[in-house]
Amino acid sequence: MTEPQQEPQQGPQPEVTMSKWRALSMLGMVVVALALALTFARDATSSALLFVLILVGLVVAHEFAHFITAKLFGVYVIEFGIGFPPKIWGKRFGETEYTINWLPMGGFVRLMGEEDPTHPRSLASRPKWQRLIVLASGSVMNLLLPILLFAIAFTIPHEESVGRAIISEVAPGSPAAEAGLQPRDIIYEIGGRDAKNSIDAGRLIRINMGHETDIQVKRGNEFVTVQVTPRWTPPAGQGPTGIRIAPQYGFTETVSQPPWESLPNGLRTTVDTMILARNEFISWFKGGSSPEVAGPVAIAQTTGEVARDGGVSPVLELAALLSINLGIINLLPLPMLDGGRVFFLLLEVLRGGRRIAPEKEAMVHLVGFVVFIALAIVVTFADVSRIVNGESLFR
Repeated sequence: MTEPQQEPQQGPQPEVTMSKWRALSMLGMVVVALALALTFARDATSSALLFVLILVGLVVAHEFAHFITAKLFGVYVIEFGIGFPPKIWGKRFGETEYTINWLPMGGFVRLMGEEDPTHPRSLASRPKWQRLIVLASGSVMNLLLPILLFAIAFTIPHEESVGRAIISEVAPGSPAAEAGLQPRDIIYEIGGRDAKNSIDAGRLIRINMGHETDIQVKRGNEFVTVQVTPRWTPPAGQGPTGIRIAPQYGFTETVSQPPWESLPNGLRTTVDTMILARNEFISWFKGGSSPEVAGPVAIAQTTGEVARDGGVSPVLELAALLSINLGIINLLPLPMLDGGRVFFLLLEVLRGGRRIAPEKEAMVHLVGFVVFIALAIVVTFADVSRIVNGESLFR
């Protein structure tokens, strides 16, 4: 199809700003990750390739949301690319060029004028509510995609622990001890939800941190319900309630859920995961567990371990967790990220519609890009050191 009449070349090309920084940051991080994972990780090639495949899917989904919403509001979309340049192949359909690039580590969308409203079809020239939707859509996609990923993981036959969680130890003076929980109690419900196994029990306890929670246990031949408030800052060596749990039985079984069950469960698991992320964040500020930072190399190693140990279903669950993390991180009000762009949009609203000068905003994002790359190098070094020492995120 014919190109539009030189529309992209009009003006000072303001589109080569945030799109490029976002693409460059992701590219730099992943190139370093892939190279080092290929060098150091156990079964590095398969781990790195699987990690790249997951990353490409998550990033392309993120960028596709930006693409669709930009098109919906009439923003001039210059390019939608899979992978990063140099370009292998490109084809123009309508006004947008669709490309496949040599570095298959994600994707990008180039929009006209992300910071400068001089072009009539630039993103910056759109009404504020439209710009907000375009900027936030990628993160929203990453927060919705896990519903489908978890649902598929639950539908595929997979192994689950058989039997409920049994309390093996109760720490003296802990919330569990004060509530009357005892060793050999078998946990049935937490917060009104069925705790089918020890994994469910641990997750449900952490979901209810800081809240008085009903825990139903079976003690001998009778059921007992007690109220426990899981702590934000437990003593070293103790969990939120002060109990240690173990599987009731030491084996697993293969299970599979039909779609009409897996989809609602996918939604619930996605919401639960977001609550767990929120609770972990609150715990850091309350003096609880310190955050453990892992970069792309460690995630690539973990992906390979999960695939070797558990098959397809756990890999899909890991992809869902990564998607949620990507969505949350991108919404943070930090330079270079979508949340940083939204922050500047909110500043514009608070300033009565007066924009921050495009060159100043671009400089802030550039500084954020430099800091981000520096942080990625530090985290990558820590990841490599961990792998060289034979350590894993699971140990």
